[in-house]
Amino acid sequence: MSLVNDKARPDAEKREFSDHSPPPTTGAGRIAKKDAFAGAEIPEGIKMDASGIPTYMGANGKRLDHLVTVAASCGFILFGYDQGVMSGLISSPQFVRTFTLADASIQGSYQASVYQAFYVAIYTVGCLGGAIFALLFGDRLGRRKMIAAGSYVMTAGIALQVTSFRGHWASGQYIIGRLVAGFGTGFHTSTIPTWHAECAKAHSRGLAVFIEAAMISTGTMLSYWIDLGFSFMESDASWRVPVAIQCVFAVILNIMIVWLPESPRWLVSKGHMVEAQRVIAALEPAPMNSETVILQTKVIADALEGQTRQRKRDLLTNGPTQHLRRVLIGSSSQFFQQIGGCNAVIYFSTVIFEDYLGVDRTMALILGSVLATVYALAACISFPLVDRIGRRKLFYIGTVGQALSMFLIMACIIPGQDSSAINGSIVGLFLFLTFFGFTWLELPWLYPAEVNPLKTRTNANAVSTINNWLWNAIGAINLMFLPVIRFFYLETSGRSLEEIDIIFARGYVEGVSYVKMAKEMPRLSGQEIEAEWQRLGLSDEARPASVAGSTTGAV
Repeated sequence: MSLVNDKARPDAEKREFSDHSPPPTTGAGRIAKKDAFAGAEIPEGIKMDASGIPTYMGANGKRLDHLVTVAASCGFILFGYDQGVMSGLISSPQFVRTFTLADASIQGSYQASVYQAFYVAIYTVGCLGGAIFALLFGDRLGRRKMIAAGSYVMTAGIALQVTSFRGHWASGQYIIGRLVAGFGTGFHTSTIPTWHAECAKAHSRGLAVFIEAAMISTGTMLSYWIDLGFSFMESDASWRVPVAIQCVFAVILNIMIVWLPESPRWLVSKGHMVEAQRVIAALEPAPMNSETVILQTKVIADALEGQTRQRKRDLLTNGPTQHLRRVLIGSSSQFFQQIGGCNAVIYFSTVIFEDYLGVDRTMALILGSVLATVYALAACISFPLVDRIGRRKLFYIGTVGQALSMFLIMACIIPGQDSSAINGSIVGLFLFLTFFGFTWLELPWLYPAEVNPLKTRTNANAVSTINNWLWNAIGAINLMFLPVIRFFYLETSGRSLEEIDIIFARGYVEGVSYVKMAKEMPRLSGQEIEAEWQRLGLSDEARPASVAGSTTGAV
């Protein structure tokens, strides 16, 4: 079957989210191989620049990479903003005037603190629900549709929050709004990292996704300073406007996602080869029928051979592709991120400064804003380090730094300490978010998208995100991460997604550690990747007996 016969999406379809037809199949349900990638007639309606290279939003190559990164960053600025905005609002006089359940003068300090925590925590319940939805339906809908749906759902949740008025079941409406907004965030956090990783080149994927994840801290910083600025207003606008500002990022993301490309790997998995080749050509940048684009499309098609029916139970299988092991490795990073104590600091730093460290409300807001700024600046440190140092070393650095910071905080708040020891605990909070900001903040969003194969990537990434929200707990137990990083986290820096598949397959066949295999296996060219896929039987063609009958595993 040739690309000439493949139906291209009309140009207008870039502005809408229409359903894709099922992929063509042959034999036992496999994706139909495209025998003629080269020489195909370019369909009409595809926008190109003067060099004959496809464009999206008038851009290709690095400019298109930057636009994809901007869109992904908007989604995570939105995520970070919502994480931080409640810190400055939850105990403000204007907020508790509307939501009396959080008013200590009416409910008592204990009861009010419980309701304050509930206002914050219900958001993560919604995020968990959104991540589960992405696991069940994400691959069916596609990356762009899931991202767009997340923005719509989150905007609806924000609208419910800002239209809550005292005396009209305000607390119930606000809680439902937080729950709905969290549901939309679950869509985003499950889908955006996968979409971004699948559109990025191997050599820049780490930096691109790190920038996207670092925008979480930027969003948190913005929310803290906005909370501080509006805290001087006496009206309800002091909390309504900071909450409503989230819609700005949701609207920007939705406008951009309509015009940006779908993941080329998802397109190939659904049989849309022309559109996939067009996206690859625009990202490269190169003409659609160039050798580079044709080879990349073939490599992705080979990776998907025999994998058109994606079943949830595939996550529980091993064999040469080691799906279960890779799901556990990727999702463990989200688990470790959450139980390291980040949420206690991010969500409640203002309350900690005010109620437990004894500063007044204005100073607590200022300290919280400065802390969020340090957090955002620390995230920028990761940009030059992610591909230069590698993922594993950053995991080590962040783990040790966070643990030592927590021990410092613990030592300074032991009863009976001199009052000046409180300053040491403040330093500990700043150090903790500094180490977290350039390591564990970003890595768990990048690593699952890299370490999981295309067949299970959507579902595995959703499982990782579910793990993130499921383990929104507190604990200074960072040191337990070290042995897992040492023995199970292979280095993915500079590797294509197909090379990572080969690392796991070779580790399985040869019975060696995947970490060791990643260290020893040289970088592979496109032809070498295709040859290895055939040799290892990953494309269901010429499967060697050593692979088909092997029961050897690796640790």
